[in-house]
Amino acid sequence: MTSLQVPETSHGSDFAELSRLIKDAGLLRRRRRYYAVRMGLNLAAFGGGWVAFAFLGDSWWQLFLAAFFAMVFAQLAFIGHDAGHKQIFSSRKANDATGLVHGGLTGLSYGWWIGTHARHHANPNNEDEDPDVDIAALAFSKAQSSQKRGFLRWVAKYQAFLFFPLLLLEGLNLHVSSVKAVWRRDVRKHKLESALLIAHLVAYLAAVFVVLSPLTGIIFILVHQFLWGLYMGCSFAPNHKGMEMLSAGHKLDFLRKQVLTSRNVRGGRVTDFALGGLNYQIEHHLFPSMARPNLKHAQVIVRDFCARQEISYAECGWGRSYGYVLQHLHAVSAPLRMAKVAV
Repeated sequence: MTSLQVPETSHGSDFAELSRLIKDAGLLRRRRRYYAVRMGLNLAAFGGGWVAFAFLGDSWWQLFLAAFFAMVFAQLAFIGHDAGHKQIFSSRKANDATGLVHGGLTGLSYGWWIGTHARHHANPNNEDEDPDVDIAALAFSKAQSSQKRGFLRWVAKYQAFLFFPLLLLEGLNLHVSSVKAVWRRDVRKHKLESALLIAHLVAYLAAVFVVLSPLTGIIFILVHQFLWGLYMGCSFAPNHKGMEMLSAGHKLDFLRKQVLTSRNVRGGRVTDFALGGLNYQIEHHLFPSMARPNLKHAQVIVRDFCARQEISYAECGWGRSYGYVLQHLHAVSAPLRMAKVAV
Protein backbone atom coordinates (compact mmCIF):
# COMPACT_ATOMS: atom_id res chain seq x y z
CA MET A 1 0.00 0.00 0.00
CA THR A 2 1.48 3.30 -1.08
CA SER A 3 1.59 6.01 1.56
CA LEU A 4 0.27 9.40 0.48
CA GLN A 5 3.52 11.27 0.73
CA VAL A 6 5.32 13.72 -1.48
CA PRO A 7 9.02 13.09 -0.82
CA GLU A 8 10.41 15.67 1.57
CA THR A 9 13.17 16.68 -0.78
CA SER A 10 13.91 20.01 -2.37
CA HIS A 11 11.82 20.74 -5.46
CA GLY A 12 13.79 23.90 -6.19
CA SER A 13 15.36 26.42 -3.84
CA ASP A 14 12.04 28.18 -3.14
CA PHE A 15 10.35 25.09 -1.74
CA ALA A 16 13.50 24.18 0.20
CA GLU A 17 13.45 27.60 1.86
CA LEU A 18 9.74 27.35 2.65
CA SER A 19 10.25 23.87 4.09
CA ARG A 20 12.91 25.18 6.45
CA LEU A 21 10.58 27.91 7.66
CA ILE A 22 7.80 25.40 8.31
CA LYS A 23 10.12 22.96 10.07
CA ASP A 24 11.67 25.68 12.22
CA ALA A 25 8.17 26.70 13.32
CA GLY A 26 7.59 23.15 14.59
CA LEU A 27 4.61 22.61 12.31
CA LEU A 28 5.62 19.12 11.15
CA ARG A 29 5.24 17.60 14.62
CA ARG A 30 2.50 15.07 15.31
CA ARG A 31 -0.66 16.07 17.16
CA ARG A 32 -1.69 12.75 18.71
CA ARG A 33 -3.78 14.29 21.48
CA TYR A 34 -5.82 16.26 18.97
CA TYR A 35 -6.51 13.13 16.94
CA ALA A 36 -7.30 11.05 20.03
CA VAL A 37 -9.98 13.56 21.02
CA ARG A 38 -11.27 13.92 17.45
CA MET A 39 -11.53 10.17 16.89
CA GLY A 40 -13.12 9.66 20.30
CA LEU A 41 -15.82 12.23 19.56
CA ASN A 42 -16.45 10.79 16.09
CA LEU A 43 -16.83 7.25 17.42
CA ALA A 44 -19.08 8.48 20.24
CA ALA A 45 -21.29 10.24 17.68
CA PHE A 46 -21.31 7.13 15.48
CA GLY A 47 -22.26 4.83 18.34
CA GLY A 48 -24.70 7.29 19.86
CA GLY A 49 -26.40 7.73 16.53
CA TRP A 50 -27.10 4.02 16.22
CA VAL A 51 -28.39 3.88 19.80
CA ALA A 52 -30.80 6.72 18.95
CA PHE A 53 -31.71 4.89 15.75
CA ALA A 54 -32.73 1.77 17.70
CA PHE A 55 -34.60 3.89 20.28
CA LEU A 56 -36.66 5.79 17.67
CA GLY A 57 -37.82 2.64 15.94
CA ASP A 58 -39.88 2.64 12.76
CA SER A 59 -40.50 6.37 12.45
CA TRP A 60 -40.09 9.04 9.78
CA TRP A 61 -38.10 11.00 12.37
CA GLN A 62 -35.28 8.66 11.39
CA LEU A 63 -34.67 10.84 8.35
CA PHE A 64 -33.12 13.44 10.66
CA LEU A 65 -30.75 10.72 11.83
CA ALA A 66 -30.00 9.92 8.19
CA ALA A 67 -28.78 13.51 7.79
CA PHE A 68 -26.84 13.21 11.05
CA PHE A 69 -25.12 10.03 9.82
CA ALA A 70 -24.19 11.81 6.58
CA MET A 71 -22.18 14.27 8.67
CA VAL A 72 -20.69 11.54 10.88
CA PHE A 73 -19.62 9.43 7.90
CA ALA A 74 -17.90 12.46 6.37
CA GLN A 75 -16.03 13.15 9.61
CA LEU A 76 -14.93 9.52 9.76
CA ALA A 77 -13.77 9.75 6.14
CA PHE A 78 -11.71 12.85 6.99
CA ILE A 79 -9.85 10.83 9.63
CA GLY A 80 -9.21 8.11 7.06
CA HIS A 81 -7.85 10.81 4.75
CA ASP A 82 -5.48 12.09 7.44
CA ALA A 83 -4.32 8.56 8.25
CA GLY A 84 -3.54 7.98 4.59
CA HIS A 85 -1.25 10.99 4.64
CA LYS A 86 0.54 9.79 7.82
CA GLN A 87 -0.68 12.86 9.68
CA ILE A 88 -1.69 10.96 12.82
CA PHE A 89 1.14 8.55 13.68
CA SER A 90 4.77 8.28 12.63
CA SER A 91 4.28 4.55 12.05
CA ARG A 92 2.88 3.51 8.67
CA LYS A 93 1.25 0.44 10.24
CA ALA A 94 -0.60 2.52 12.83
CA ASN A 95 -1.83 4.96 10.19
CA ASP A 96 -2.91 2.13 7.87
CA ALA A 97 -4.74 0.36 10.71
CA THR A 98 -6.59 3.59 11.50
CA GLY A 99 -7.44 4.10 7.84
CA LEU A 100 -8.67 0.54 7.39
CA VAL A 101 -10.94 0.78 10.44
CA HIS A 102 -12.44 4.06 9.26
CA GLY A 103 -12.83 2.64 5.76
CA GLY A 104 -14.74 -0.27 7.24
CA LEU A 105 -17.01 2.04 9.22
CA THR A 106 -17.93 4.05 6.12
CA GLY A 107 -17.94 1.23 3.57
CA LEU A 108 -14.93 2.46 1.58
CA SER A 109 -11.76 0.75 0.42
CA TYR A 110 -8.85 2.47 2.11
CA GLY A 111 -6.36 0.88 -0.31
CA TRP A 112 -8.27 2.00 -3.39
CA TRP A 113 -8.55 5.55 -2.07
CA ILE A 114 -4.82 5.64 -1.21
CA GLY A 115 -3.79 4.82 -4.77
CA THR A 116 -6.22 7.25 -6.37
CA HIS A 117 -5.47 10.11 -4.00
CA ALA A 118 -1.70 9.66 -4.30
CA ARG A 119 -1.94 10.22 -8.06
CA HIS A 120 -4.02 13.34 -7.47
CA HIS A 121 -1.47 14.80 -5.06
CA ALA A 122 1.41 14.12 -7.42
CA ASN A 123 -0.30 15.85 -10.37
CA PRO A 124 -3.20 18.07 -9.25
CA ASN A 125 -5.45 19.36 -12.04
CA ASN A 126 -3.35 17.59 -14.65
CA GLU A 127 -5.65 16.52 -17.48
CA ASP A 128 -3.45 13.54 -18.29
CA GLU A 129 -2.61 12.24 -14.82
CA ASP A 130 -5.02 13.48 -12.11
CA PRO A 131 -7.91 11.01 -11.62
CA ASP A 132 -9.94 13.77 -9.91
CA VAL A 133 -10.34 15.57 -13.25
CA ASP A 134 -11.03 12.38 -15.17
CA ILE A 135 -14.75 12.02 -14.46
CA ALA A 136 -17.06 10.63 -17.12
CA ALA A 137 -20.00 12.92 -16.36
CA LEU A 138 -18.02 16.17 -16.16
CA ALA A 139 -15.58 18.13 -18.31
CA PHE A 140 -12.95 20.32 -16.66
CA SER A 141 -11.43 21.70 -19.87
CA LYS A 142 -12.65 22.48 -23.37
CA ALA A 143 -10.55 19.58 -24.66
CA GLN A 144 -12.41 17.20 -22.34
CA SER A 145 -15.80 18.63 -23.30
CA SER A 146 -15.08 18.07 -27.00
CA GLN A 147 -14.51 14.36 -26.34
CA LYS A 148 -17.90 13.71 -24.73
CA ARG A 149 -20.41 11.67 -26.70
CA GLY A 150 -24.05 10.67 -26.36
CA PHE A 151 -25.77 11.20 -23.03
CA LEU A 152 -22.52 12.26 -21.33
CA ARG A 153 -22.16 15.04 -23.91
CA TRP A 154 -25.61 16.34 -22.91
CA VAL A 155 -24.66 16.16 -19.22
CA ALA A 156 -21.40 18.02 -19.86
CA LYS A 157 -23.29 20.66 -21.86
CA TYR A 158 -25.35 21.60 -18.80
CA GLN A 159 -22.89 20.48 -16.14
CA ALA A 160 -22.92 23.75 -14.21
CA PHE A 161 -26.65 23.30 -13.59
CA LEU A 162 -26.34 19.57 -12.88
CA PHE A 163 -23.23 19.76 -10.70
CA PHE A 164 -24.85 19.71 -7.26
CA PRO A 165 -27.51 17.13 -8.21
CA LEU A 166 -24.71 14.90 -9.52
CA LEU A 167 -22.90 15.21 -6.18
CA LEU A 168 -25.83 13.39 -4.58
CA LEU A 169 -24.52 10.28 -6.34
CA GLU A 170 -20.95 10.66 -5.07
CA GLY A 171 -21.52 8.39 -2.08
CA LEU A 172 -22.73 5.61 -4.37
CA ASN A 173 -19.77 6.22 -6.67
CA LEU A 174 -17.34 5.85 -3.75
CA HIS A 175 -18.93 2.57 -2.68
CA VAL A 176 -18.99 1.14 -6.21
CA SER A 177 -15.38 2.18 -6.92
CA SER A 178 -14.29 0.57 -3.66
CA VAL A 179 -16.02 -2.71 -4.47
CA LYS A 180 -14.60 -2.76 -8.00
CA ALA A 181 -11.04 -2.17 -6.75
CA VAL A 182 -11.27 -4.93 -4.15
CA TRP A 183 -12.97 -7.33 -6.58
CA ARG A 184 -10.16 -6.78 -9.12
CA ARG A 185 -7.60 -7.20 -6.33
CA ASP A 186 -6.15 -3.78 -7.06
CA VAL A 187 -5.50 -3.27 -3.34
CA ARG A 188 -2.76 -5.01 -1.40
CA LYS A 189 -4.93 -6.22 1.47
CA HIS A 190 -7.84 -7.27 -0.71
CA LYS A 191 -8.96 -10.13 1.57
CA LEU A 192 -9.11 -7.91 4.64
CA GLU A 193 -10.79 -5.11 2.72
CA SER A 194 -13.30 -7.55 1.23
CA ALA A 195 -14.22 -8.70 4.72
CA LEU A 196 -14.55 -5.11 5.93
CA LEU A 197 -16.79 -4.07 3.02
CA ILE A 198 -19.01 -7.14 3.41
CA ALA A 199 -19.24 -6.64 7.18
CA HIS A 200 -20.19 -3.00 6.68
CA LEU A 201 -22.88 -3.83 4.12
CA VAL A 202 -24.39 -6.65 6.18
CA ALA A 203 -24.40 -4.67 9.44
CA TYR A 204 -25.76 -1.53 7.78
CA LEU A 205 -28.61 -3.26 5.96
CA ALA A 206 -29.44 -5.45 8.95
CA ALA A 207 -29.64 -2.45 11.28
CA VAL A 208 -31.83 -0.49 8.86
CA PHE A 209 -34.31 -3.22 7.94
CA VAL A 210 -34.57 -4.83 11.37
CA VAL A 211 -35.67 -1.49 12.82
CA LEU A 212 -37.47 0.12 9.86
CA SER A 213 -40.17 -1.01 7.49
CA PRO A 214 -39.02 -1.68 3.90
CA LEU A 215 -40.27 1.68 2.55
CA THR A 216 -38.91 3.73 5.44
CA GLY A 217 -35.65 1.81 5.29
CA ILE A 218 -35.15 2.43 1.59
CA ILE A 219 -35.85 6.15 1.97
CA PHE A 220 -33.53 6.31 5.00
CA ILE A 221 -30.71 4.77 2.96
CA LEU A 222 -31.31 7.11 0.01
CA VAL A 223 -31.36 10.22 2.21
CA HIS A 224 -28.25 9.11 4.10
CA GLN A 225 -26.22 8.16 1.03
CA PHE A 226 -27.32 11.15 -1.05
CA LEU A 227 -26.52 13.67 1.69
CA TRP A 228 -23.22 11.97 2.48
CA GLY A 229 -22.25 12.11 -1.19
CA LEU A 230 -23.27 15.76 -1.39
CA TYR A 231 -21.25 16.55 1.74
CA MET A 232 -18.15 14.75 0.45
CA GLY A 233 -18.42 16.37 -2.97
CA CYS A 234 -18.92 19.83 -1.49
CA SER A 235 -15.85 19.29 0.72
CA PHE A 236 -13.54 18.44 -2.17
CA ALA A 237 -14.97 20.53 -5.03
CA PRO A 238 -13.75 23.99 -3.89
CA ASN A 239 -10.15 22.83 -3.56
CA HIS A 240 -9.04 22.65 -7.21
CA LYS A 241 -11.99 23.02 -9.58
CA GLY A 242 -11.74 26.26 -11.49
CA MET A 243 -8.03 26.61 -10.81
CA GLU A 244 -5.27 26.36 -13.41
CA MET A 245 -5.41 23.17 -15.49
CA LEU A 246 -2.12 21.52 -16.43
CA SER A 247 -1.12 19.02 -19.09
CA ALA A 248 1.86 16.80 -19.81
CA GLY A 249 5.09 18.73 -20.31
CA HIS A 250 4.29 21.71 -18.08
CA LYS A 251 7.34 23.48 -16.62
CA LEU A 252 6.08 24.40 -13.16
CA ASP A 253 8.22 23.38 -10.20
CA PHE A 254 6.70 21.54 -7.22
CA LEU A 255 5.90 24.69 -5.22
CA ARG A 256 4.15 26.52 -8.05
CA LYS A 257 2.40 23.41 -9.32
CA GLN A 258 0.77 22.82 -5.95
CA VAL A 259 -0.04 26.46 -5.15
CA LEU A 260 -1.36 27.53 -8.55
CA THR A 261 -3.72 24.56 -8.85
CA SER A 262 -5.16 24.82 -5.32
CA ARG A 263 -7.60 27.14 -3.58
CA ASN A 264 -8.09 27.85 0.12
CA VAL A 265 -11.48 28.54 1.67
CA ARG A 266 -11.72 31.25 4.31
CA GLY A 267 -13.58 30.69 7.55
CA GLY A 268 -13.21 30.03 11.23
CA ARG A 269 -13.69 26.96 13.37
CA VAL A 270 -16.97 25.99 11.74
CA THR A 271 -15.34 25.86 8.30
CA ASP A 272 -12.34 23.99 9.71
CA PHE A 273 -14.68 21.38 11.20
CA ALA A 274 -17.07 21.13 8.26
CA LEU A 275 -14.31 20.73 5.66
CA GLY A 276 -12.02 18.59 7.79
CA GLY A 277 -9.07 20.94 7.31
CA LEU A 278 -9.33 20.67 3.52
CA ASN A 279 -10.05 24.40 3.44
CA TYR A 280 -6.27 24.82 3.84
CA GLN A 281 -5.74 23.02 0.55
CA ILE A 282 -2.60 24.89 -0.49
CA GLU A 283 -0.76 24.07 2.72
CA HIS A 284 -2.06 20.50 2.65
CA HIS A 285 -0.72 19.94 -0.85
CA LEU A 286 2.65 21.43 -0.01
CA PHE A 287 2.98 19.46 3.25
CA PRO A 288 0.59 16.48 3.04
CA SER A 289 1.90 14.81 6.20
CA MET A 290 1.24 17.94 8.28
CA ALA A 291 -1.27 17.33 11.07
CA ARG A 292 -4.63 18.95 10.39
CA PRO A 293 -4.57 21.46 13.31
CA ASN A 294 -1.18 22.79 12.18
CA LEU A 295 -2.40 23.80 8.73
CA LYS A 296 -3.94 27.11 9.85
CA HIS A 297 -0.64 28.10 11.44
CA ALA A 298 1.30 27.10 8.34
CA GLN A 299 -1.02 29.25 6.22
CA VAL A 300 0.41 32.45 7.67
CA ILE A 301 3.93 31.41 6.66
CA VAL A 302 3.00 30.04 3.23
CA ARG A 303 0.84 33.02 2.26
CA ASP A 304 3.57 35.49 3.22
CA PHE A 305 6.21 33.43 1.40
CA CYS A 306 4.10 33.30 -1.78
CA ALA A 307 3.60 37.07 -1.63
CA ARG A 308 7.36 37.62 -1.42
CA GLN A 309 7.95 35.23 -4.32
CA GLU A 310 5.09 36.82 -6.33
CA ILE A 311 3.22 33.50 -6.57
CA SER A 312 -0.54 33.86 -6.88
CA TYR A 313 -2.23 32.53 -3.72
CA ALA A 314 -5.95 31.78 -4.20
CA GLU A 315 -8.27 32.21 -1.24
CA CYS A 316 -11.95 33.10 -1.01
CA GLY A 317 -15.11 32.54 1.00
CA TRP A 318 -16.93 29.22 1.02
CA GLY A 319 -19.88 30.38 -1.07
CA ARG A 320 -17.65 32.20 -3.56
CA SER A 321 -15.57 29.06 -4.05
CA TYR A 322 -18.63 27.24 -5.41
CA GLY A 323 -19.29 30.23 -7.65
CA TYR A 324 -15.85 29.84 -9.19
CA VAL A 325 -16.42 26.12 -9.68
CA LEU A 326 -19.74 26.64 -11.46
CA GLN A 327 -18.36 29.48 -13.59
CA HIS A 328 -15.49 27.27 -14.72
CA LEU A 329 -17.74 24.32 -15.54
CA HIS A 330 -20.09 26.60 -17.49
CA ALA A 331 -17.23 28.19 -19.41
CA VAL A 332 -15.51 24.97 -20.53
CA SER A 333 -18.82 23.50 -21.70
CA ALA A 334 -19.72 26.63 -23.73
CA PRO A 335 -18.54 25.13 -27.07
CA LEU A 336 -21.08 22.32 -26.66
CA ARG A 337 -23.92 24.80 -26.26
CA MET A 338 -22.63 26.96 -29.11
CA ALA A 339 -22.53 23.92 -31.38
CA LYS A 340 -26.24 23.41 -30.77
CA VAL A 341 -26.92 27.04 -31.69
CA ALA A 342 -24.83 26.73 -34.84
CA VAL A 343 -26.80 23.70 -35.97
